[in-house]
Amino acid sequence: MLLNIIKSIIFGIIEGITEWLPISSTGHLILAESFIKFKNVSPDFWSVFEVVIQLGAILAVVVMYFKDIWPIKKEDSKLKFEKNILSLWGKIIVACIPAVIIVALKLDDYADAHFYNAFSIALALIIVGIVFIIVENINANKNKKARVDRIEDISYLDAFIIGIFQVIAAIFPGTSRSGATIIGALMIGISRTCSAKFTFYLAIPAMLGASLLKIMKFGLGFSGAELLILAIGTITAFVVSMYIIKFLMDYIKKHDFKVFGWYRIALGILVLILSFTNVIK
Repeated sequence: MLLNIIKSIIFGIIEGITEWLPISSTGHLILAESFIKFKNVSPDFWSVFEVVIQLGAILAVVVMYFKDIWPIKKEDSKLKFEKNILSLWGKIIVACIPAVIIVALKLDDYADAHFYNAFSIALALIIVGIVFIIVENINANKNKKARVDRIEDISYLDAFIIGIFQVIAAIFPGTSRSGATIIGALMIGISRTCSAKFTFYLAIPAMLGASLLKIMKFGLGFSGAELLILAIGTITAFVVSMYIIKFLMDYIKKHDFKVFGWYRIALGILVLILSFTNVIK
């Protein structure tokens, strides 16, 4: 049991780091799970665990940005709605529409069945890494100034386009939800800071929905020990996410995303090598 708890903490750390950095939490978790496996757990436990621990990461965003995303404010002993925040949530809902369509068409199940493997994930890691470098180089060479530098200036059309990029991540594991949405935002002229922040906000309904769907599919009919492992992994992901989100926002104020692109390429090559040598399946 103690060993499983330690493993849960390790996975929680990995989730907390990789969910927000655009380097693919799926790619890292599948790599880690190949070497670190839970012992004496239910067959469906891992499928639920890797999604449920995302709830910890989501909670970190809610806690850190609560004032920016909670639309009800108290003023002079009266409650009022902040129009800018209501508008923000309207844009987040619009950005979620493509993902809802994918779920309705059950394309996410098709993707899990056909693309959830080491080779496909490695290719996604490498391709998105290359795209990151290309997009940042283009912006640098053109001395391109961001068209949108404030969250409130993101239009509904911008939000929908970013949502389409999020769907790419849903279909192709290893793409990275944050990576795909940040690339989409950068390509349409949104600043790095706004791209990252909108990605964080968009994660709340997107990841919460994915977690709830997984729970509905497999249920939570696990043993007390398994539920404890789930709770520890979720709490760990929450704590680590708090630090990683702050780190990323500070980092991109002075740097671009190219370092993450190079990292993705290196990781993708490593996953390919381990896959071809049957170290991971």
